[in-house]
Amino acid sequence: MVAIGVLSMTLGGCASYRPAPPAFNAAINKPYVLDAGDRIRLTVFDQEGITNTYSVDQAGYISVPLVGSVPARGKTIQQIEAAVAAKLRKGFLRDPDVAVEIDRYRPVFIMGEVGAAGQYSYVPGMTAQKAIAAAGGFTPRANQADVDITRQINGESLTGRVIISEQVLPGDTLYVRERFF
Repeated sequence: MVAIGVLSMTLGGCASYRPAPPAFNAAINKPYVLDAGDRIRLTVFDQEGITNTYSVDQAGYISVPLVGSVPARGKTIQQIEAAVAAKLRKGFLRDPDVAVEIDRYRPVFIMGEVGAAGQYSYVPGMTAQKAIAAAGGFTPRANQADVDITRQINGESLTGRVIISEQVLPGDTLYVRERFF
């Protein structure tokens, strides 16, 4: 009877296993796209009134003086440079020199068996293990081998299980599960 109980617990744990979809690894190698919560530094040469930091709002736009709202959600920094330059060429500047860089990435969220669950600043190159360390490390009950990550990919929310050395992206939600034994 004990063996049957252990077997059912083991199989029950396997039933909820969700390996990371192939899109997880592909997303890490793609150019970074902006979303709500990101902050960019926009520089327009010789235009101090426009050069500033801008946050991507909940609707996915940045608001730039003279040109107004510029769609930013799902765009790379190169696409934002081109869009702002194009709008400035329409009656404001003859040949604008625009540069954009990420000032602050949107945060990662960490839940489950960690010291202090919550929202944490993303750092380029951050792994699940480093994110967990920022959240106070594992609790004594934590499964330390792998974590579940929920990530937005092409407008779809996907969840998969990855090893803790896997890289995370801005906006990811990490869930550290409780171990069985």
